[in-house]
Amino acid sequence: MAEVDIEKVLAADSRKDLLRFITCGSVDDGKSTLIGRLLFDSKQVYEDQLSAVTRDSRKWGTTGDQADLALLVDGLQSEREQGITIDVAYRYFATARRKFIIADTPGHEQYTRNMATGASTADAAVILVDARNGVQTQTRRHSYIVSLLGIEKVIVAVNKMDLVDYDRGRFEEIWAEYEAFCNKLDFEEVHCLPVAALGGDNVTVRGENLAWFDGPTLIELLETLPVDEGRSDADFRMPVQYVNRHRSDFRGFAGTVSQGRIAPGDPIMVMPSGRQSRVERIVTFGGDLDAASAGQAVTLTLSDEIDISRGDLLVRPEARARVAEALDARVVWMNDTPLLPGRQYDIKMGPKTLSAIPELVHHRIDVNTLEHQHVEQLDLNEIGLVRWRLGGPAAFDSYQHDRQTGAFVVIDRISNLTVGAGMIVRPVTDTLADKSRDVVWHEHKINKTQRAGQKAQRPAVLWFTGLSGAGKSSVANALEQALFQRGHHSYLLDGDNVRHGLNRDLGFTDEDRVENIRRIGEVAGLMADAGLVVLTAFISPFRSDRAMVRELMEPGEFVEIHVKASLETCEKRDPKGLYAKARAGAIRHFTGIDSPYEPPEDPEIVVDTEKLSVEEGVDVVLEYLKRRGILH
Repeated sequence: MAEVDIEKVLAADSRKDLLRFITCGSVDDGKSTLIGRLLFDSKQVYEDQLSAVTRDSRKWGTTGDQADLALLVDGLQSEREQGITIDVAYRYFATARRKFIIADTPGHEQYTRNMATGASTADAAVILVDARNGVQTQTRRHSYIVSLLGIEKVIVAVNKMDLVDYDRGRFEEIWAEYEAFCNKLDFEEVHCLPVAALGGDNVTVRGENLAWFDGPTLIELLETLPVDEGRSDADFRMPVQYVNRHRSDFRGFAGTVSQGRIAPGDPIMVMPSGRQSRVERIVTFGGDLDAASAGQAVTLTLSDEIDISRGDLLVRPEARARVAEALDARVVWMNDTPLLPGRQYDIKMGPKTLSAIPELVHHRIDVNTLEHQHVEQLDLNEIGLVRWRLGGPAAFDSYQHDRQTGAFVVIDRISNLTVGAGMIVRPVTDTLADKSRDVVWHEHKINKTQRAGQKAQRPAVLWFTGLSGAGKSSVANALEQALFQRGHHSYLLDGDNVRHGLNRDLGFTDEDRVENIRRIGEVAGLMADAGLVVLTAFISPFRSDRAMVRELMEPGEFVEIHVKASLETCEKRDPKGLYAKARAGAIRHFTGIDSPYEPPEDPEIVVDTEKLSVEEGVDVVLEYLKRRGILH
């Protein structure tokens, strides 16, 4: 027998990347059985475990004489008695190509909070659908939560195909129904495949019963999904977990880098105070580092003695987080007692805990239609947009920008239970204060779907963003003409035109820019409600402001289009002579010169005007609109 070089085996294993994924869907769709099959087929089950599962299978009478592989995951006695998953079960397995951590999440509606917990750290989701029952309300709810939590890679596994005689027509019917729903969500990749987890068909091997399916098996998809290796190229963020003073001449600030990269000598800013210094050392148990990046737990020492406490956020001065005492956030409510405006809660943002009061519920999201509904409170398992007033200033990002510094949990101050999970959309400034809360929304007899259907289109807001001179107005104007020629109804909101009327009272400070975009977003939302395809051409330099407008729309309506060109190219073009004036000091707060531009991190469309003509850019947008079903 050939000798095995353990060192080489361990070295090869350490080089494998890791994919974290969840399994979710409606109750009894076969999630635990699917995971048990993955563990069994990948040789991750010991003989004594299999013997115990076989014995328990006979005891509970779940699968007759066969071993019920679901019992490898359902460890609670109440789970085995009822044949359901209650708590989140985490399992590890590996193949020759990749390592995996699976979170098996409950399907019952009452355990939606457990599902949201399992999804919060996942890179991908496997959503199961019972071939007999098709897409259920809980399937839609879980899909929306997956999208809400920033998971962009989804595998839809139509399970129990053996119970519908492996009918290809039934599989295609379910896929068409789910695809129509998920087109409204922000998924980057959606794959659909038929499986029969009990017998193993199309899980790790093809199986003769599903020979008509020419796509990959589930394990092949899991092994090839791209993995986010960490956002080391993003803006630096490190929440301070602990102030380390293990001796009198040492003062360091410990935490885990959530994104970005830092090195000794780099300037650093403490938020929300705004104090600045430079990194002197990056200290770890194994010695000092030359640099630290996303995912590393380190202790930073600074060249200056400045006041920093647990819960403060360390950033680079040129890429600051937002600081505010109020914010808007999407909330998944997880408690039987409803979220009530005016009631006091605590919210925990990473290591920082603050008192907070929900001022109002903007809307609730119907998980079946994804429409926004006007309500006064959020009940158990409901999802909505809520405005929070904090007990003091806090530094944070939008959840879209950073999943760690843009998230929080809501804690009941009496019971100390976690009652909600929040994903920050935007800070709230005084210009966004709601002074009309007693005005009741008027419901129309004709809805936006009916209006848009009359025009052979779906309502949408096409948000062109980019530096001045990048070509936003040129592409938007040409696109409007193309839509008109094809018989579609649209309207173009241009940044310069709007400032001649609606926003003539606003300047170009950061606060005025926020209000400028807020007003445009409200107008665009009303036009979308009329069933129009709305085109907007604005620099809109801040990511949080664009996220604010996105949240005003229903899922899938907001299409962010980055009209991309370098600052050097835009200055050479300078069609209005504005760059020359800004360089000469005649214009202050000019984006790209003395005011920052935050390019989109994950736009739906990129139009690079250094490589594409205006006509080619229009073709790119039209192709996307047709593919997403916005243009019929």
